[in-house]
Order: sequence, then structure tokens, then C-alpha cells
Amino acid sequence: MAIDWLAFLQVFAAALVGAILVVGFYALGLRLLVRAGRVPVVSPAEFTDAITVISEKQARRAEKAAAKAAKKNPLSLGQKRISAAGAYACFAACGLAVIAGIVLIVVG
Repeated sequence: MAIDWLAFLQVFAAALVGAILVVGFYALGLRLLVRAGRVPVVSPAEFTDAITVISEKQARRAEKAAAKAAKKNPLSLGQKRISAAGAYACFAACGLAVIAGIVLIVVG
């Protein structure tokens, strides 16, 4: 049995680059979304295992803090729109990277 180490390294490099791109674009998209004043607040879910769930009071406090931070935003309306557009472009790049990976797996 012979192992093609060059092919192994190519797959490893492609997976590493793909993971870095997806995580990097997603993180940048979240950062731009927050900068645009659209802080994503996720309501807590009920879990049956040992996962800690925040209370309704904590959820209201987080929403209030997000609204307060959005009011303090020093950016102009145009800058907020540019940040939001950049965030959506980053999320689209994440989606395209995932789709490209799936196409490489299916076609290749």
C-alpha cells in the first residue's frame, strides 16, 4: 500500500484554507453587523441537559444593553449602511465558500 503524501498535503491545505476563510469571513461579518448597529440578540432556548440557560430578566437586560449600544454608535447613517452591506457580503462569501467545497466534493 502506497500513500500519496502530496495529495494528502493538498487536501490538508485546502481544508485549512477553507476553514480559515469561512471562520474569518463569518467573524468579520458579525463585527461589521455590530458596527452597523444591528446587534444579533438570540433568545434563550430550553435545554434538558446541563447547559445553563439565561433567565428572561437576563435576556431583557441583554436586549436593553444592545439597544443602548446601538444608540451610542458614532457612525453616520451612510457608514452604518456600508458596514451592513459589508457584513452581508461577508456572509455571502461564507456561503459561497461552503457551496464551493460541496461542489468540489460532489464533482471531484
